[in-house]
Amino acid sequence: MSDKIGLFTGSFDPMTLGHLDLIERASRLFDCLYIGIFFNHEKKGYFTIEQREAMVTEAVAHLSNVRVITSEAELAVEVARRYGVTSLVRGLRNGQDFLYESNMDYFNHQLAPELETIYLCAQPQYQALSSTRIRELLTFQQDVSAYVPESVIKEMK
Repeated sequence: MSDKIGLFTGSFDPMTLGHLDLIERASRLFDCLYIGIFFNHEKKGYFTIEQREAMVTEAVAHLSNVRVITSEAELAVEVARRYGVTSLVRGLRNGQDFLYESNMDYFNHQLAPELETIYLCAQPQYQALSSTRIRELLTFQQDVSAYVPESVIKEMK
């Protein structure tokens, strides 16, 4: 039987405790889980991709089967094929996320029908967390330590 390899993608700008919770839960489902830090052309970046890679790598260091990768100009399905991924992993906080993700899933399956998508629902305590809200708080110099891993706090200093 072949390895189960997952890919969880996002901009992680910055990573939140909600992201970390999903990664920890997904890591138990796969032999190897890749965290793909992607550049989102629709969002204005707060941290560089290198900073995000460092923050995420430190935050997931305790998970032996998790690897962090980056991509600036590729579709997730192209990256998935290159790494032998069997399933894409996506998180859902609410109905709005579901609508967005189901639309994305349609195109992913058109482009790569061999890939399955697995959805993990956010834990209730993380449903309100988003990188967008964290960036807004950071812009106004608010304390975000209750919402992000320690690696994010260290990078901000």
